[in-house]
Amino acid sequence: MIRSMTAFSRAERSGPWGEMTLEIRSVNHRFLDLSPRLPEEIRAIEPTIRERISRKLSRGKVDLFLRFKAEEVAGDSLEINTELAQRVAHASREVDGLLYNPAPVNSMDLLRWPGVLQTGNLDPEELRNCALELLDEALAGLVAMREREGAKLAEILEQRCASIEQEVARVQEILPEIRSQWRDKLLGRFKELQVEVDPQRLEQELVITAQKMDVDEELDRLTTHLQEIRRALGKKGPVGRRLDFLIQELNREANTLGSKSFDSRTTQASVELKVFIEQMREQVQNLE
Repeated sequence: MIRSMTAFSRAERSGPWGEMTLEIRSVNHRFLDLSPRLPEEIRAIEPTIRERISRKLSRGKVDLFLRFKAEEVAGDSLEINTELAQRVAHASREVDGLLYNPAPVNSMDLLRWPGVLQTGNLDPEELRNCALELLDEALAGLVAMREREGAKLAEILEQRCASIEQEVARVQEILPEIRSQWRDKLLGRFKELQVEVDPQRLEQELVITAQKMDVDEELDRLTTHLQEIRRALGKKGPVGRRLDFLIQELNREANTLGSKSFDSRTTQASVELKVFIEQMREQVQNLE
């Protein structure tokens, strides 16, 4: 089933340690671009989070927000993450050296830094396991939403394919009439001008000109590309890049049809085709 790259999911959980909320959202992107924002207590599992997301998604700009609020329990002992506090203080001194008039950082400012002040009842392993469970839950919701959106986009693309097919069939139906009218009109001009022309030479020139204006090959390729698009829509896994290539090929054939046009009806058909193709291109940009 094809997927959209636009989706959102949220999961939350509470326990004796406090409350944890995970939000994950994705939008269009040529590749997979992950941006996790994690509290200090859970930052150690960032590589695991990236790996799990990469196993589920192949494209899209993915933003992940994990928020943690520790439960305040009376009598809890307070612990200071001395190593983190030293790193923050050292970084503060380095930044002070870059400023003309640095503001002083006091101990309370340092204690407010996430992760510096900890309550004694927090189990880091339990928090990390909970975060990964929330990630799996939110990822499942995100994938489900991407699939639902992808199904809707597939319906839209199928509708546009049907519209293009109708336009191609209409052109194929009127081509014999257009060619006959063009031939009669050209021969009529020669008669009006009363020009003596070798019939065999005239016939050769008519054939050469007709070949230059022939669009059967373009119409056949349009049909072939539509078949490939439908085949791609029925595949499992990411198909966005393949569909993007096929849309480019559709547009190329529609442009050629317009450049070879020798009748207002085929010119209008080329314009209509390009409108449908552009609508498809906009939708394909959302597919994984």
